[in-house]
Amino acid sequence: MLQTPPLRSPTGRYAFAALIAANLMLAFGPWLVRLSDVGPVAAGFWRLALAVPFLFLLAGIGRRETIMPPRALFLMIVLGGLFFAADLAAWHYGIVRTKLANATLFGNMSSLIFALYGFLLVRRLPSRLQMAALGLAVAGSALLFGSSYELSPDHLEGDLFALLAGLFYTFYLIAMDRARRTMAPMPVLALSTLAGTAPLLLFALIAGEAVVPDSWTPLLLLSLGSQVMGQGLLLYAMGYLSPLIVGLGLLTQPAVTALIGWLAYDERLGAADLAGALLICIALVLIRLPDRR
Repeated sequence: MLQTPPLRSPTGRYAFAALIAANLMLAFGPWLVRLSDVGPVAAGFWRLALAVPFLFLLAGIGRRETIMPPRALFLMIVLGGLFFAADLAAWHYGIVRTKLANATLFGNMSSLIFALYGFLLVRRLPSRLQMAALGLAVAGSALLFGSSYELSPDHLEGDLFALLAGLFYTFYLIAMDRARRTMAPMPVLALSTLAGTAPLLLFALIAGEAVVPDSWTPLLLLSLGSQVMGQGLLLYAMGYLSPLIVGLGLLTQPAVTALIGWLAYDERLGAADLAGALLICIALVLIRLPDRR
């Protein structure tokens, strides 16, 4: 018989704020990948490789015992790291081969799948309030990219890789969610990041990409912003919030990406974009309301 998953700890006072901050940091990732002067998969390698020493330093602060988990949990974390490496390889490859809106929309499909995974954990159907929040989030995402999204044979390859990345990221989130039930966030992130570093370098070399950059600034910002701070805050939040809230929180990334596109590439925001961002914000407010069930 399946065991009921443990309840989330109520002591994560800043978990929701950390979730929003994490997605604000992660939303800058696609832009920084485009700014880098290495191949897209190589950018993923540097994102992890540059973060490894910082993460292990943070994981060891204030700890007297080893950060190595039991074998079964260690294998789960390593598997999550491999899924994350596959996600970055597919996601970064898709970013440079389709529109930024397409890549962001397809890449964030993991948010809805992860939310549904949360209902499987507790083995119950969503309440009316939860269904309303999900519906508003989906509608908001559709409105946000309704004007800029475009299906085209020229973008098909990039679209498919972005969809594949979303699937890999879902598996990564599930592995990290299970690991966070018994471990602190930084040891989990440090081990999973280390596990994904070598495969990304191998993928980049096989693809014949330029690996050594002329300018390190975009890669350093990508590593510290997206991996150390973004993923670090995300894994902290996952220890206290349900997969449903985490999944909906991930949908704030498209809203921030639209703002980045406006500021960096003069992609003007229309009424539909603003309405979509507003619906996502309302969904996040609804999902934080007490559930009478």
